[in-house]
Amino acid sequence: MGKSGSSGREMVTARVVSQEALTEDIYSMWLLSDKIAASVRPGQFISVYTGDKSRLLPRPISICEIDRAGGRLRIVYRVVGAGTNEFSAYRAGDAVTVLGPLGNGFVQKNKKALLVGGGIGIPPMLEQAKQLDCEKQIILGYRDVLYLNREFEPYGTVHIATEDGSAGTRGNVIDVIRKKGLTADVIYACGPTPMLRALKEFAAGAGIECWLSLEERMACGIGACLACVCQTREIDEHSHVYNKRICKDGPVFLAQEVEL
Repeated sequence: MGKSGSSGREMVTARVVSQEALTEDIYSMWLLSDKIAASVRPGQFISVYTGDKSRLLPRPISICEIDRAGGRLRIVYRVVGAGTNEFSAYRAGDAVTVLGPLGNGFVQKNKKALLVGGGIGIPPMLEQAKQLDCEKQIILGYRDVLYLNREFEPYGTVHIATEDGSAGTRGNVIDVIRKKGLTADVIYACGPTPMLRALKEFAAGAGIECWLSLEERMACGIGACLACVCQTREIDEHSHVYNKRICKDGPVFLAQEVEL
């Protein structure tokens, strides 16, 4: 039985359906949770609790895919510490305590779109690509090793950037956009802060509506640790600046509202 929280979120015991390693340190896990799968949206996330009671705070992990009919959701995460290392050892049938869905998610505007993902910010862009009904150019940025890129191909034209030039365009996602002359009416993006900062600048210069997920900066995912506080600017004549918690007020913000 799930315990209700605020904004429709639920604390539930999910079951692992399957898990596989996509790269040396990135894992894909499907979880069975009818309640969360029924209401979660692209860009939202769940907080996953470890079995170690000494670790009180959960790990926030974005939603990669949603299977509403099957009551399943997919998370793709990087192993970066003891908590995610524990998750990587889970097998089919294991019980996992999760809280969700959390966050505000991406807006759904069916206008010509650029979908941009960088590093571990790539997974949440997959469900957004699936749900948007519009012309889509998808730009994925990697350091070197590719993952998930082929799964995007049914949903739009995929462009790859790698820092070492081993695949696609040598450079970053902005290099791809400029070299290929890509245009759009709206940009959706998730990835490291330098990438988001560059996209914000590009979008402002081109007059393109831009939505950014700042999930990279989240720590606990439930607003308890205050590690993800950012400055946002209310769009009015006074330009007031406010502190907001990315996990509670985001993680998705209109680019011109957030200070990066």
